[in-house]
Amino acid sequence: MSTEIPSNLIKHAGQTSIPSLENITDFSLNITDCNQVVVPEEVFFTVAAAGILENLLVLVAVIRNKNLHLPMYFFICSLAISDMLGSLYKTLENIFIILCKMGYLTRRGDFEKKLDDAMDSMFILSLLGSIFSLLAIAADRYITIFYALRYHNIMTVRRALVILAIIWTFCAGSSIAIALFSHEIATVIPFTILFPLMMFFILCLYIHMFLLARSHAKKIASLPTGAVHQRTNMKGAITLTIFLGVFLCCWAPFVLHILLARFCPHNPYCACYMSIFHVNGTLIMCNAIIDPMIFAFRSPELRSTFKKMFCCARHNWNW
Repeated sequence: MSTEIPSNLIKHAGQTSIPSLENITDFSLNITDCNQVVVPEEVFFTVAAAGILENLLVLVAVIRNKNLHLPMYFFICSLAISDMLGSLYKTLENIFIILCKMGYLTRRGDFEKKLDDAMDSMFILSLLGSIFSLLAIAADRYITIFYALRYHNIMTVRRALVILAIIWTFCAGSSIAIALFSHEIATVIPFTILFPLMMFFILCLYIHMFLLARSHAKKIASLPTGAVHQRTNMKGAITLTIFLGVFLCCWAPFVLHILLARFCPHNPYCACYMSIFHVNGTLIMCNAIIDPMIFAFRSPELRSTFKKMFCCARHNWNW
């Protein structure tokens, strides 16, 4: 694993920024007794590869099964792409630093700076893509629960694709802008304030969705298939809250690391927390592994598609 974040979010030569994490780590040895926690490279690359393959499997399953060509699964595919980008970012970052240690690349060359900016953009794109994909899933579940009878008129496939196009266009533009102007405090603060907003969103989601669902359950249950639809919709809401909880647990430590490295690099307590940078980076990739497991566990249709894909592959292998 790397000993620094090759990210413009925490280092930018000649501008109002903090020193690189490598210097901070050296300095922290004198002000804290916390030893740096290192994740073996074998473990790191194994977790990254597993995350990429699992999310790729989700994409293939949705593409192959026409029954999954629905807005909800399109939003899930968007989240899977974001997870893949997160794992790919950490993998490329680690390869980049290994090449620097071997002498094939320099830390301050023009090509390396451009490569660094590209990786920063990929990291931000992954984070923003995950946030807005989760928001899209939340909006879809909200409409499903409270506007069940009008859902197919409100959330059409075409409308879902337009929403995803807007989301990824915005995320791509924002990731480039944030990577280019990451040395500005005004850029870092809005970038990291998204997490408290997500916590607030989870709280509102629980209160609003689960309390009002009781009154809607009584109305929908009076219809012939109302009870079945209500159970399905509430299951989707629970799945969403699981996604949000896992996302915050996996991403929040790394974003907190960026904040501490930006605003209090020489504080002994901050330096102690930054000693677990390797673990925080691995958590991002663990999110990419956990999400597909949630897909498979909570969605019978997707789970059935996985089984068919594996059985078909096994049959072809035996043949």
